[in-house]
Amino acid sequence: MAAVNKVFAARLAGLVVLGPDGESIGRVRDIVITVRIGRQQPRVLGLVVELATRRKIFVPMLRVTAIEPTSVTLTTGNVSMRRFSQRTGEVLALAQVLDSKVRTDDPDAEDLHGVDAVVVDLGIEQTRSRDWVVSRVAVRPHRTRLGRRGSMHVIDWQNVQGLTQMDLSQPGQGVSQLLAQFDGLRPADVADAIRDLPEKRRLEVAFALDDQRLADVIQEMPDDDQIDLVQTLEPGRAADVLEAMDPDDAADLLGELPEPEAEALLRLMDPQDSEPVRRLLEHSPDTAGGLMTPEPVVLSASATVAEALARVRNPDLTPALASLVFVVRPPTATPTGRYLGCVHLQQLLREPPASLVGGVIDTTLSSLSPEDGLGAVTRYFAAYNLVCGPVVDEEEHLIGAVTVDDVLDHLLPDDWREQEHVGHD
Repeated sequence: MAAVNKVFAARLAGLVVLGPDGESIGRVRDIVITVRIGRQQPRVLGLVVELATRRKIFVPMLRVTAIEPTSVTLTTGNVSMRRFSQRTGEVLALAQVLDSKVRTDDPDAEDLHGVDAVVVDLGIEQTRSRDWVVSRVAVRPHRTRLGRRGSMHVIDWQNVQGLTQMDLSQPGQGVSQLLAQFDGLRPADVADAIRDLPEKRRLEVAFALDDQRLADVIQEMPDDDQIDLVQTLEPGRAADVLEAMDPDDAADLLGELPEPEAEALLRLMDPQDSEPVRRLLEHSPDTAGGLMTPEPVVLSASATVAEALARVRNPDLTPALASLVFVVRPPTATPTGRYLGCVHLQQLLREPPASLVGGVIDTTLSSLSPEDGLGAVTRYFAAYNLVCGPVVDEEEHLIGAVTVDDVLDHLLPDDWREQEHVGHD
């Protein structure tokens, strides 16, 4: 495929970056430009490339030898592994420029004169000196009289106003282009991407996400970032997001807030959602009671194997929580009636669908006490080769379940989410 010397920036996002021998180095995540004084075309400084370890590095544009429809090829496979850090004067084309409001005075687009337009892409091209510059801006009218999305126009950079450093720092910028990039990504990947955004854009994205998506993303952030973000939200919105979080994650977050602030948010939450969180906050965070989730799969002995399998197929369950079904006397909501035992997923798969779970209960598996410390919980999982275990109080009520991912969160260093991952899907 022939290389190009003109391309729209958004089309570079996600392209594989290859070394001269065809080896994969990573994928393009953004384009770094520098906005000049006046109406001079911005220089394209380089690419933000995400490695397989999720570390993002900077690759100078002069290292790019070819841009093709499916890949970007470099002149060398030896690139700096230093984590990318945005410098003063640098602008991220995709993260900061797209969705900006601008005005144009292009004589060939008179219908845009005096009308707010939104940037949907940037056209970059290579000059005779091998430098790359931003030469064109693709825009759409902000809205038509009927509220419909207007047609797209491609305007020369010189005929666009509103893309200075000061303009880009103003609040209220849209995020539709950024959200489109996050569509289909796992919450952990979205959390990682949001953390790399400038603070202004990070908050604009957070405000635009729906409660459930934001809750899922917050749960994948380091503790300090979780706290900063929740404290930035309006209290009512913060309470809504906490309701959408897993109770154990919500309890961990609230446990890091000043007590008056945490209590105020708990009061704003629906009592049905706040009650399990309050119960978790009664336990020390490094005990089984503090680590557990109060929402494992719980059934009565009269439930059928088919019912149990239907419950563990719930896509909202983690694989660890789906590995065990806990059997209790009514009521089945935690804290439950008397705990009878558990049924392993593998056992359910071996039984006829009409069989009762009461007939295949494992009563030999020991349970955890809510006061058991992190060391005891770790030894429990190692001894029984489990990824999930029941937490039972002194009165034989099931009050929750601890999963191996809960344990790992507390065994790993506090900043583990900020470090590079050893693998990437």
